[in-house]
Amino acid sequence: MKVKAIHTNNTTTGLSYIKSKVGDYNQLIKFRLTFLVVFSSVITYLTASTGAINWFEVAMLTIGGFLVTGASNGINQVIEKDFDKLMIRTANRPVATNRMGAMEASVFSMILGISGVLIISLYLNPLSGWLALGALISYAFIYTPLKRVSPISVFVGAFPGAIPTLLGWVAFTGEIDSNALIVFGVQFFWQFPHFWSIAWILDDDYKRAGFKMLPSTPGRDKGTAFQTLTFSLALIPIGMLPYQYGISGGISAIIGILGGLMLTYYSYRLFKTCETADAKKLMFASFIYLPLVQLAYLFDKI
Repeated sequence: MKVKAIHTNNTTTGLSYIKSKVGDYNQLIKFRLTFLVVFSSVITYLTASTGAINWFEVAMLTIGGFLVTGASNGINQVIEKDFDKLMIRTANRPVATNRMGAMEASVFSMILGISGVLIISLYLNPLSGWLALGALISYAFIYTPLKRVSPISVFVGAFPGAIPTLLGWVAFTGEIDSNALIVFGVQFFWQFPHFWSIAWILDDDYKRAGFKMLPSTPGRDKGTAFQTLTFSLALIPIGMLPYQYGISGGISAIIGILGGLMLTYYSYRLFKTCETADAKKLMFASFIYLPLVQLAYLFDKI
């Protein structure tokens, strides 16, 4: 009985360790966020596709995109481990708490990144591979350190942030054409009201780590709210471009206009009040906007 009890305890400890480790890796790659990024890329691939869908390519795009995005998030946490400790939102991340060593996280992230880029390059096309590599490098090694230097980091980060849509289009067509740039542009401009609303909410936390994420000084003011409003307004005509260039149909244009008006309304509310409560409403509206509009492009085409 004693031996059995020891065996049971060892098994329980082993399962607890595995569960804890899986949870740490889940936090490292930001599983849910990574899934949303891949969703954007796959939806764009399906929108670009003509004729029968190549589901093998869709699978390779999903796997490769997931690995590259996860690698970017992992490297970000290694670089920012000392700053993550200072923020409430990130203080429990595995590298920040030393539950996972920086070397372990780096090696794991490098394996993910190299594997993802190779999968995309070999099974889709080389240009897609270069885009994936460019997104990884620009996010992890340019955007990440810039966050403590200047608010321009948000503009810089919007490029790797919008590459998933560009990657999805190029994965099917093999080239960067005007249509690819249009779908890229929608996600590029969307990121500003989306991210600035989040940064407004988390401004105190970001300041603890020295991150300069809002475009004006001191941050939560009319200047930031006005710039957020400007980019929201820009999404109204930009959201119509897929219809105007024949990427999608008229229904998607209406949804794009309504989505842009929704973001503009909540951005105006933020400009008028400068209240965090209105920033939260804008943030939730931005979460709705992108998948709604991208799904509209796909289904309206069908």
